[in-house]
Amino acid sequence: MLPWFADGRFPLYLAPMAGVTDVVFRGLCKELGADVMVTEFVSAEGIMLADDRTRKYTDFDDSQRPVGVQLFGGDGARMGEAALRIIDWKRPDFIDINFGCPVNKVVSKNGGSSLLRECSLLASVAEGVVKAVAATGVPVTAKIRIGWDATSVNAVAVVRILEECGIQAIAIHGRTRAQGYAGQADWNVIGECAEATRLPVIGNGDLATGADIARRRQTTRIAGVMIGRAAMSHPWIFQEAKHFLTTGHLPPQVPWEERWSFMIRHVRLALASKRHQSERHALQHMRGRLMAYTHGFPGAKRLRLQFSSLSSLAELEDIAATSLAEEAVAA
Repeated sequence: MLPWFADGRFPLYLAPMAGVTDVVFRGLCKELGADVMVTEFVSAEGIMLADDRTRKYTDFDDSQRPVGVQLFGGDGARMGEAALRIIDWKRPDFIDINFGCPVNKVVSKNGGSSLLRECSLLASVAEGVVKAVAATGVPVTAKIRIGWDATSVNAVAVVRILEECGIQAIAIHGRTRAQGYAGQADWNVIGECAEATRLPVIGNGDLATGADIARRRQTTRIAGVMIGRAAMSHPWIFQEAKHFLTTGHLPPQVPWEERWSFMIRHVRLALASKRHQSERHALQHMRGRLMAYTHGFPGAKRLRLQFSSLSSLAELEDIAATSLAEEAVAA
């Protein structure tokens, strides 16, 4: 058993999200209570070609452990070689295989959720990676969706195949590839998968509050949860979930001052990690992240408009000061 599931632990995973869960954001979520990290997915071919940009996505700090590096691709032998290179570079706590990504640029390369349509190929990829890294002692896990579309929901069969291949834990997003991120996650299928395997199943989809997480834990046999989009706008969900799982109550709302302080700190850390870029360029990358944080903020629409042209940390600090002053007057 993977150590983060031992002794009845119920780990909270931060889901891998391209362009979001970089080394800075993972560190912040770890501080807020996330237990297990997974890097943004990386291309096995990019690793094999020694692409510097691809390799950068595998970076992590030891303080973020346990952390896994997620790979995608459609060739088991090449995936296995790429996994060995990553282990040699970074020695992650696990290698994760992406069988769930729905985006066209991944699916078109026979990666991600496209493999849910070809279970024999999916099995060869899983077996290739597991066998390649067996001597290293680094475990292999996987992430899947419940199927390609509503007519081919095959998650239970896929889970059994992956268990036979030597995969040691499986995260399941409760939507099909065709759904993308629309509609509702099907937790009945996730529950069926958890019943069908001895492996730890990590449930993923529509987990927006600590109460959501507690309910899914109570009504299924999942061994943990993976939190994605909710963490983008409210990374405090990890501490909220732990509080709720322990007490049965939601903690007090995070004060606006703390939220603004977190946002400013996130930008400062991002700027420090992107020293090779201009401040303006780095802030352009952060605009979408800051907009996500405004969910539930007073004057959120106006803030998003201001963030759309943000170009400096000083400008963000001014916006924060003005917003907090207005909130104090309103109170």
